[in-house]
Amino acid sequence: MRRMLGEIRNGEYARKWIAENEAGRNWFNETRKREQNHLIEQVGARLRDLMPFLQPIRVAQDGTAPQTPMSS
Repeated sequence: MRRMLGEIRNGEYARKWIAENEAGRNWFNETRKREQNHLIEQVGARLRDLMPFLQPIRVAQDGTAPQTPMSS
């Protein structure tokens, strides 16, 4: 934890993130895909489907969310 905080404070984290983003976000996209397929995410999606009052928004595998209708 201290190491991570040190990286944030000295700017190393930001430099790594910018480099990752400029290189096409390979690590980020693989991590996102792996985590979206995790059992807890699958169970969470099923539970949210049982609670329509939440009006859940489904996020596509590519990270984009569908637009929701604006209420008047």
